[in-house]
Amino acid sequence: MSAGRSASTPWLLVGPGALFFLAMVILPLILTVVLSFHVYDHTTGIKNEFTLAHYAAVLSDDYYLGIFWRTLRLAALTTLICVLIGAPEAYILSRMGDPWRSVFLLVIIGPLLVSVVVRAFGWSMLLGSTGLANQLLQALGFAPAKLLYTETAIVIALVHVMLPFMVIPVWTALQKLDPAVEAAAWSLGASRFTALRRVVLPQVSLGMLSGSLIVFGLSASAFAIPGLLGGRRLKMAATLVYDEFMHELNWPLGATIAIIVLAANLVIMLAYNRMVEARARRTLG
Repeated sequence: MSAGRSASTPWLLVGPGALFFLAMVILPLILTVVLSFHVYDHTTGIKNEFTLAHYAAVLSDDYYLGIFWRTLRLAALTTLICVLIGAPEAYILSRMGDPWRSVFLLVIIGPLLVSVVVRAFGWSMLLGSTGLANQLLQALGFAPAKLLYTETAIVIALVHVMLPFMVIPVWTALQKLDPAVEAAAWSLGASRFTALRRVVLPQVSLGMLSGSLIVFGLSASAFAIPGLLGGRRLKMAATLVYDEFMHELNWPLGATIAIIVLAANLVIMLAYNRMVEARARRTLG
């Protein structure tokens, strides 16, 4: 009796979470995939017929391919900038002592307490034609620049929003690193840059991997920032899906775009994951 109970205990513990995951994630995803194959008629709406025409239309149209390329390109650029800023920031944070570490950690994660929509509106006011950025340019003697409704505005706001998701994983990985290892490299004649490159960086590469995957995935699926700072002309994948669902009412086409973007994100993230893990495995043995 006790053996049977102990064998079923893991399933009883995992069961509620698994059911919740199936109901909230897997089932809606399956329904979205099924919806993407339905026929849509502009006069009668969604028909109970199946077709591959939506996938063929999206993958052969330069308009949709251009939006996909812009989405992945801006997400990759945002991820790169977050790595270049977030990794040194996490390293400096890990070397701080109390109470400054707690203060700066609160400063880093503080923006997460504010709605993304509020932050997007704040950046729209800063980057507008009469915003603080253009006022500063004019004060320095430069002509006003068109910043709002550009890819630059989208990347700036995405970096501001996504940076904590890079800093926290890298900082967590640095917490597991013994400072004496880096000090030993210094005592053996290595410069600070060499110690960072040969000792610290390999140890935190998995933390950078985790942060990069989070930042890339969230940036590629971002909606509020591209919608508010990119405008109606500069669309990304999430705003395109929204338009198909809410404005065109072509739900099968919107589901098709969402599934294609999801598949592209998964392929890129899995390939990047395998590449970084293989390199870390070779470096760390």
